[in-house]
Amino acid sequence: MIKEKINLPEAFCQRMREFLGDEAEEFFASYAKEREYGLRYNPLKFKTKNEFEAKLQKELGYSLSPVSWCTEGYYYDRQMQPGKHPWHEAGAYYIQEPSAMSAVELLEPAPGGKICDLCAAPGGKTTQIAGKMLGQGLLVANEFYSSRAKALAQNVERLGIANTVVLNETTGHLAEVFPEFFDQILVDAPCSGEGMFRKEPQAVGEWSLDNVALCAGRQQDILGHAAKMLKPQGVLVYSTCTFAPEENEQNINLFLQMHPEFSLEKFCRLWPHKLRGEGHFLARLRKEGIADEPDKACGDDMAGKQRQKRRASKDKEAVRVEAAAAGFRRFQEEALQIDLQEKLCGKYVLFADELYLLPEQMIQLSGLKVVRAGLHLGTCKKNRFEPSHALALYLQPEEASRSVELADENEGAMRYLHGETVSCDSGLKGWTLVCVDGLSLGWGKANNGVVKNHYPKGLRICY
Repeated sequence: MIKEKINLPEAFCQRMREFLGDEAEEFFASYAKEREYGLRYNPLKFKTKNEFEAKLQKELGYSLSPVSWCTEGYYYDRQMQPGKHPWHEAGAYYIQEPSAMSAVELLEPAPGGKICDLCAAPGGKTTQIAGKMLGQGLLVANEFYSSRAKALAQNVERLGIANTVVLNETTGHLAEVFPEFFDQILVDAPCSGEGMFRKEPQAVGEWSLDNVALCAGRQQDILGHAAKMLKPQGVLVYSTCTFAPEENEQNINLFLQMHPEFSLEKFCRLWPHKLRGEGHFLARLRKEGIADEPDKACGDDMAGKQRQKRRASKDKEAVRVEAAAAGFRRFQEEALQIDLQEKLCGKYVLFADELYLLPEQMIQLSGLKVVRAGLHLGTCKKNRFEPSHALALYLQPEEASRSVELADENEGAMRYLHGETVSCDSGLKGWTLVCVDGLSLGWGKANNGVVKNHYPKGLRICY
C-alpha cells in the first residue's frame, strides 16, 4: 500500500526543527510510515488477559502483539478489521490508537474510587478507566458537545459499564457542583492535534499558530476547574495529542505557578519516530493538603433552602421511582439470576419512563445535564417492563435465567445484528439473552423455538 504524502505546515516544521535539532529529520521521516492500529480488551468481559488471548486465538484466529505501556493494549494488523466483527458489538474490545492508551496508565485508576474524565468523548479513556475500576466506585465522564456526549454514552453502553455517569456540562459548572470531590481526574484536553497528523491528515488543514494559542488558553481554563474538583492528595493527569510547548510544558508551568498546592510528579512525551504510536504529552500532578472526612457537601447539599421547596415534588417522584423499580424487580425475578441493586449497590432513578441504577457515590442529579445516569435498566411501559440493550451488554450469560448461544457463531451473530430471528430450544419462553462465544449481544424474546429479535433498530448492521 502506497502511503499518501502529508504536506506539513511550514511554521510547524520550522518549530519542530528548532525543538528537535538533529532528530528533526528522523521525526519528519515517520510521516512516510504507516500508522499503527491498536485495540484494548475489556476486563469487564474477560476475567484475565490470558483468557482473552486464548479465546481470541481459538474463536477468531487473530494474532496480536502487546502494547508495552498498556496492560490491556494490543497492536493489530489493519487487514483484520476488528470493528466489523460481532465481538466489537458485544464490547469485547475498544479500538484505540496505541499512544492514546498511555494517559490512563499514568493515572493508575483502581476499583472503589471517585474518578472524573473531564473531556471524555468519544470514550476511549473513559472505557479504559472503567475497565480498571472493575465496576467498583464512581466514574463521571463529561463532554461539552452534546452530539459527542451521545457517542460517549453509546461506547460506555457497548462495553457493558454500569458505574459511569455521563454528563454534558461545562467544566466551570462542574467545578461549582463537585468541590474537592474526586480522588482522580483525567484532563485529556482539546488541543491543536499535531500528534495526530499521520493518523488524521485532515487535521493538517485545520492547524494554525492562532489555533495553538486558542487551545492553550482553553486548556488553562479546564485545568483551573479541575483543580477545584480534586480532593487534597488527589491525582490529576493532563494529556494532549500535540507537540506545541504552549499547550504542554508551558501550560503545566503556568498552572503550577497559579496553583502552588499542586506538585509535578512525572511528565513525558511520546514521539512517533521513537515508538509504535502517535505523538502525545503527559503530566501527572498531585494536590497537596489533607483530605476532609467525610467529603465536603456538594450538589443539592449546596442549596439547602431550595431543598425544602422541592421536598413535596421529591416525595411524589419517589412514588414514581418505586413503582418503576417494582416493575423492574418483577422482570428481574423472572429473567435474571442476580439481584442487580444488591450487586451494584446503586439507587434507582427515573427519567420520564426510563429507569436507571445510579452509583451510590453519585450526588443528586438535579441541575445537571445528564446523558446517562449509571446503568440503564429499561423502560417502564403500561403493565410491563422492557429491559434495555445496555442491561443486556452488562450481563454475563450465566446471570440471565435464559440465554441462547448462536450455533453457527459469527454468521448467526451477523444475522442477529441485522435484525433477524434466532432459533432456540422449544422449552425457552420469555426474555432471553442472545450470545456469541460466551459474550452477550442483546435481548430476544423466546417462544415456540424462535427468539424474536430485540436488537435496537438504530444499531442494526447491514451486510
